[in-house]
Amino acid sequence: MATTETNILNRLYFVAGCMFVFVLAVVFKLCSIQFVQGDQYRELAEKRTVRDFDIEPNRGNVYSADGSLLATSIPKYDIRIDAIQAKKATFEKHLDALADSLSLYKGKPKSYYKNILRKARKNRNRYFLLARNISYSDYLRMRSFPLLNLGAIKGGLIVEQTTRREHPMGEIAARSIGYERIDENNYATRVGIDGAFGEKYLQGKKGKRLKQKIGNGQWKPIADFDQVEPQDGYDVYTTIDVNVQDIAHHSLLGQLEKYEAEHGCVVVMDVRTGEIRAISNLARTSKETYYEKLNYAVGESHEPGSTFKVMAIMAALEDKVIDTSTVVDTKKGTKYFYGRTISDSHRGGYGKISAARALEVSSNIGLATIVDDHYSKKPEKFLDRLSKWRLDQPLGVSIIGEGKPDIPRPGAVNWSRNALPSMAYGYNLTMTPLQTLAFYNAIANDGELIKPRFIRSVKSFDKDIEVFEKEVLVDKICSDETLGEVKDMLKNIVIRGTGQRMYSETFSMAGKTGTARTDYANYEEWKEDKKYISSFAGYFPADNPKYSCIVVIHKPSTKVGYYGADVSGPVFKRIAQKIYTDTPVIDEVEGLVFDNNNVDADYDAYFDYANKYKELMPSVVGMPAMDAIALLENLQVDVRVKLKGSGTVKSQSISKHQKLKANQTIVLEAS
Repeated sequence: MATTETNILNRLYFVAGCMFVFVLAVVFKLCSIQFVQGDQYRELAEKRTVRDFDIEPNRGNVYSADGSLLATSIPKYDIRIDAIQAKKATFEKHLDALADSLSLYKGKPKSYYKNILRKARKNRNRYFLLARNISYSDYLRMRSFPLLNLGAIKGGLIVEQTTRREHPMGEIAARSIGYERIDENNYATRVGIDGAFGEKYLQGKKGKRLKQKIGNGQWKPIADFDQVEPQDGYDVYTTIDVNVQDIAHHSLLGQLEKYEAEHGCVVVMDVRTGEIRAISNLARTSKETYYEKLNYAVGESHEPGSTFKVMAIMAALEDKVIDTSTVVDTKKGTKYFYGRTISDSHRGGYGKISAARALEVSSNIGLATIVDDHYSKKPEKFLDRLSKWRLDQPLGVSIIGEGKPDIPRPGAVNWSRNALPSMAYGYNLTMTPLQTLAFYNAIANDGELIKPRFIRSVKSFDKDIEVFEKEVLVDKICSDETLGEVKDMLKNIVIRGTGQRMYSETFSMAGKTGTARTDYANYEEWKEDKKYISSFAGYFPADNPKYSCIVVIHKPSTKVGYYGADVSGPVFKRIAQKIYTDTPVIDEVEGLVFDNNNVDADYDAYFDYANKYKELMPSVVGMPAMDAIALLENLQVDVRVKLKGSGTVKSQSISKHQKLKANQTIVLEAS
């Protein structure tokens, strides 16, 4: 019995000893956590409940050459409330008035908002949503509501701001201006000007905001902690002319629809400066509509077809292996070159014609014969001439994704004895439309090859951050004699050559048509479903050119037409015609004296009237929407402007010359 009791006592002592050691270990660990590792664990706890979040800055605006807004970041706001932040007495005091304000703002009964706010407080909801994705004016209105106007500490107001990129001109030049694109791997990239200058100038610098985790994956901003304010991006001023852009876009769109084409592009460039005045890229959707899918003008390399014949004949003229009167035999419309037949579009051929006439009628045989006769034994001479003109190199434009030209040389996979005669009329080589246009622009610009330019300057408010000047790639591509001969031929193409359907007595143009077969390797000659690329490149006016332009349309319906003069030429002509007729001539009449008492009296009366009533409603129809808003908001009368849609203003709720009243709302509808 005594032994048994002794064993029990020993076991008790052992258990008690173990418990004592365990207590000592717990006390030691608590002391260690408190005094030794306390800071580490407190920091870990704070990281799990309090964390810094990035505040995205507003991206800089993108403007046209005349200051019209092309892309801007519009702030949007989510309004929430911490339902338990306010004291009970404060909450009850303002609940009725807050519910009334929400009812007027959102349209549901006052009782509905009282019930959901009480329920949010009862459930200790610290992140209750009141409004999502609202405008700045609505944000100002809501933060003035009872209880919310007490702020974050006393009223529980939580404001979260995001930004949305908008294009006031709608889809016109949207891709060239730029936007964020999500690829199949859910990776976001920016394209166009926004992509080229986004990281360096437009995107700005992120700020920091401290937030506290309140459960269910929700984070609430901590209002009484300082935050790092974001730095908005710089503004980018482009070379785009909104009027020329609108003309180019709609001219291209109408022709794509008429010919049921797959896609197309048009670029208009200032001859002297290289500034891009308009660029439009449109592709057909599955719904038979067109939108800016890809930047074909910059990124798509393809066989240029007959527009390259100008380069071929220019090389021969500059090397003095021919002159414009050199006779070339085009046979009866077909000729064999190294076992391969080359044909002209004109049945029966042109017979023996001059080199200049061969270009005017766009004879494949004529140009192939010229190049083969004079360069077949030494192709490097011809290719080196093209290389001096930088036709085998990218232009190095600022837009991301420029296509790389491919002009083969001996030893290349795509080189053969047929390479040179094929290249003479624009096959067996590839270039982008913009690269082709740059060369035609050099012809118009007396031989100076300029890099196409999309950006004029980067600014912070009115301060220049960086200014982009004209960049010359080749000082002089050829002699003045050759330039003069080529210019004459390009004028004659429109007057009596393949582009004669474009001829107009009221204004002059010069350029070259192009029609390239895209599927010659896959379809027999007799097949009806052939595919073509129709193009026209040139400049206007023909003498003292101001603009160069290229139009490329891919795969027009052959049932309607496919030749460059029929498909792309009318777009070029329409653009030139609209620019001519819409641009006022202001410097042709000097020293005009006009004396008419009645006109003077009418003008004086109107001037007095306009100064007396500066609160009259102006007409903003036809203006870019953002410009119209800026104009109206700067009137002497304090008015409110509400915009429906985006793009160009098509109607206004208050008639022109109607007297405005303070706090009056003007509704603008845009499209």
